[in-house]
Amino acid sequence: MPDGSATLTLTLHRAIGEIQAAEWDACAGTGNPFVSHAFLSALEDSGSAGSRTGWLPQHAVLRTEGGRVVAVAPMYAKSHSYGEYVFDHGWAHALERAGGNYYPKLQVAAPFSPVPGPRLLRQPDCGVPVATLATALEQACRSLDLSSVHVTFCQEDEWRELGEAGWLRRLGMQFHWENDGYGTFEDFLAALSSRKRKVLRRERRDANTAGLTFQTLSGRDLKEAHWDAFYRFYRSTVDRKWGSAYLSRQFFSLLGERLGDRVVLMLAENNGKPVAGALNLAGDEALYGRNWGCRGDWPFLHFELCYYRAIDWAIEHGLKRVEAGAQGRHKIQRGYLPRPTFSAHWIAHSGLRRAIANFLDEERPAMRADMAALAEQSPFRKAGDGE
Repeated sequence: MPDGSATLTLTLHRAIGEIQAAEWDACAGTGNPFVSHAFLSALEDSGSAGSRTGWLPQHAVLRTEGGRVVAVAPMYAKSHSYGEYVFDHGWAHALERAGGNYYPKLQVAAPFSPVPGPRLLRQPDCGVPVATLATALEQACRSLDLSSVHVTFCQEDEWRELGEAGWLRRLGMQFHWENDGYGTFEDFLAALSSRKRKVLRRERRDANTAGLTFQTLSGRDLKEAHWDAFYRFYRSTVDRKWGSAYLSRQFFSLLGERLGDRVVLMLAENNGKPVAGALNLAGDEALYGRNWGCRGDWPFLHFELCYYRAIDWAIEHGLKRVEAGAQGRHKIQRGYLPRPTFSAHWIAHSGLRRAIANFLDEERPAMRADMAALAEQSPFRKAGDGE
């Protein structure tokens, strides 16, 4: 594969362990833990990403003639569309009605994690454009005789470059809290309208006077007993909402071992017994909320553990954002505002590609309009509010 004066070769790997951690992370960087070798290997080594869950690794590695790794992509062959959070079931049904096979497909993603971040990971000095890696993924898809390649929750610059390379572009939406230079949680509250400020103070007061104690654990402070408790919360939430637990108990132990201080576990206890937990991972600029679970009925505990204590932690550690996961328009009133997310799709079948392109041409402006309307519900004070 030519790239200027260099010839590049793409290889696919059925395990992240086939790729040296140092080579992978030199491309992934340190900013987003969900594309790190440590996170991806914890998923595979624990059996969370693999044949049991239908996420079969096909990690892409681009090398020079001399064998230097210059680009990688976390990629999986999938026979379903679960655990992705960018829904394409309708596309699958359309191709199947037309007599084609949508599955298996290739998914470039952080499994089970609707976390925006880089997906086409390149050495900073390698000079490999997104289009080069995109072409390599298209060729891999054709050679494997698969229907499509999907790059989900990618960065906006990747999204734009993939669009320029002919991929179909899709917009989504999440709700993120952004740190406007706050020194304390009270500084954040002061930026809200008076009415919203009172609501948040009441919710925090009620959560903190319900007989619970709280602790935030990271690195060496995380013990197996903490993971035992959190796994019970995780299974309880999964059983109640979805009925299929992707993440194994071993995953959480490996996560703590391999990501260390990047793991931020917030626990609530009653009489010394854990009753709820919220799992976060810390990046260079953001705290990412991932899993939550609870036993019992505690007023506003979900908001306290997942939103307010996350904001506290981000302010204390100088982070720019808290990204609290998918869905949840109720987050707006707690300072988490709508932000776009990005995905790009290469579809081999020309008829399906045209149909999806038409659909996305209508969906994108509708999504932007929805975000603008939701932004009007912002709890932040506006100029002229007179407070």
